[in-house]
Parts: sequence; C-alpha cells; structure tokens
Amino acid sequence: MTTSHEEKPACCSLSGGAGRPRSTSLPPPPSPDPQAGAGRYLLAGGLLLAAWWALYLSLPTFSKWFTYTLLSLVPDSRLGVAVEFFVYDAPKVLLLLTLVVFGVGIVRSYFTPERSRKILAGKREAVGTVMAALLGIVTPFCSCSAVPLFIGFVTSGVPLGVTFSFLVSAPMVNEVALVLLYGLFGWKIAALYLGTGLVIAMVSGWVIGRLGMERHVEEWVYAIPSGGAGGPAGERLSWRDRVRYGIDAVRDIVGKVWPYALAGIGVGAAIHGYVPENFMAGIMGAQAWWSVPLAVLIGIPMYSNAAGIIPVVQALLGKGAALGTVLAFMMSVIGLSFPEMVILRKVLKVRLIATFVGVVGAGIVLVGYLFNLVV
Repeated sequence: MTTSHEEKPACCSLSGGAGRPRSTSLPPPPSPDPQAGAGRYLLAGGLLLAAWWALYLSLPTFSKWFTYTLLSLVPDSRLGVAVEFFVYDAPKVLLLLTLVVFGVGIVRSYFTPERSRKILAGKREAVGTVMAALLGIVTPFCSCSAVPLFIGFVTSGVPLGVTFSFLVSAPMVNEVALVLLYGLFGWKIAALYLGTGLVIAMVSGWVIGRLGMERHVEEWVYAIPSGGAGGPAGERLSWRDRVRYGIDAVRDIVGKVWPYALAGIGVGAAIHGYVPENFMAGIMGAQAWWSVPLAVLIGIPMYSNAAGIIPVVQALLGKGAALGTVLAFMMSVIGLSFPEMVILRKVLKVRLIATFVGVVGAGIVLVGYLFNLVV
C-alpha cells in the first residue's frame, strides 16, 4: 500500500503543516564575526612577535656559549672571532628576513605590478618619477621580472624616464636591505641608504628621460598591444588572504635567499676573523681617492641580493673600511647586477643599457664620495 504525503507522521514534516514535504537542507551556518577573526590574528601575532623578540635578544649570549663553551674555542682567536660572528649573525639575519618579508608580503598584496602600472600611467613625468621611485620599494621585483615589468610599463604609456626610476629603485632601495641595515647599524645608516637610493633612482630616471632614448628600446616592444604583458589587477583580499600572502612570501623569498645569506655571512665571518684591519682601511678607506670607483666596478659583476651582501658590508665596516666606499659597493651589487643587464638586453639596445649603467654608476660614485667627506 502506498503512503501519501498526507499520511506521513507529523515528525517528518515541518511545522507549517502536514501537507508539505520534509526539507532535507540545513540552515546556513552563521557567518564568522570579522572582529573576532581579527582579534584572533592580533593575539596570535602578538604572541609570535614576543617569541621572536625573546629569541632575537638571546642571540649574543647563545653565540658566546656555542663558540667558547660548547666548541671550546679560544676567546679572541681568529677562528673563535669568525665562528662567533657567524653563529650570531646567521640566525639574526634569518630572523630579520622572516619578519620583514612577512610584513612586506602583506604590503605587497596591495601593490601588485598591474596596480603599479595603472598608478604610473598617464602621470606627468616629474610626478611619475617620484611615484615610481617610491613604488619601487614595495612592488615585487627581481631580475627575472625586469622584462615583463618594462614591457608592461612602456605599453601602458609610462614615460621611459619614469620606468627607469622604477627599475633603479626596485632592486636598489630594497626593503630587506633597509630592515637589515636598521637591525645591524641603526636608523641613521638605514635612513641614509633609503634617502640616497631614492635620490639616485629619481635623478637617474630624470636624466634618462631628458636624453630622449626611446629609439634605443627594441622595436618589438612598442608593437605589443597595451596591457598585453600585464596580469590581472587582482581581487579584493580579506585579512586572512593577506596573512596567507605574507606566509607564502616567507616561504618563497626566504626559501630562495637563505643560501645566499649564509654564504654572505660566511664571507663576512672570514673577513671579520682573518683580514687585518689596516688592510681593508688601506683599500677601502676614505683617504684613497680611487677606492669608491673601484668598489663600484668590483660590485657590478657580482651577483648577490641584500641578504647576502649586508653581512659582508658589516664585516668591511668593522675592519676600517669607509662608510661611503662600502655603501657604493653595496649599491652597485644590488642595483647594477650583471645578470639583470643581460636580461634587460632582451628589450633594450646596448647604448641604452650602457647609459643606464653609466648614469646610475655615476650617482653611486658621487654618493660614496659624499659620505666619505661628511661621515
């Protein structure tokens, strides 16, 4: 015998009456409270930051215990000094890298390359040059992205000089270098690095813009339709997404640069422990007029990032090298790396690349001489 809907027990129907079939769908779950979620993130972030700070403060004690108690090295010996330098700086640099990359990863979730293109396109050259130099600090950039960024800027109508201000600022005024300099040397040197790097980027872009070298860009670049080299502008992200963006940035960037960082710290430890002070002071001291241009020439063919070169900078300064000479060396390594020039050759003719290297290199040399005179 077939049972009709009307003959179903009352417990199988909704409260509206026996004539309606039972609904099998559940009510939607309550939407999460955004304030409660933000509070959890703040609490977790505060606890992690406190643990980070406690670990950071323990490094001097740990490095001495590890070097002279665990390894039983002789205090003030060359090997002991070098090992203590490495054991102290390696976790310090990696801790600073992790913190700053996470923070900058969140900031970069607001400034995608596509959004940077839209901000710069259509601006007057003077305004655009300043904005490009400032955007270069926080916009994702590395040598491998030089070509698509350059194409995207040029095809979006961004003037050539403004584009070069961005190309100079992005690697040179590196946020990782800025935070590491602050952590290792204090805010004055970090501020000097930031200010001079921005000035070099803006002046270099202005000079290249005045030279009218658009004809030295490869012809095929101008044939690309506007927007052809860019990616999606990006969707609106929640705070959870931005935190994940920061975590992904740590995995990606720190995961790639830590070997360079440890290699740089190793070189710095060797300089710190084994190179006599008078030797470095004689080669990179303020008294040798040729030290600044020589430091720039040495730095250009080197391939390193900020995490790898700053421990070397720390060791050079500790051995008596002049601040201006060392800053010039660091800026040439970061801002004029040879691999980047090779990659840019795909879109630029040789004369424009040579002009770019010459203008930026001259600015770095002037900065080196200036700091040697006033510091």
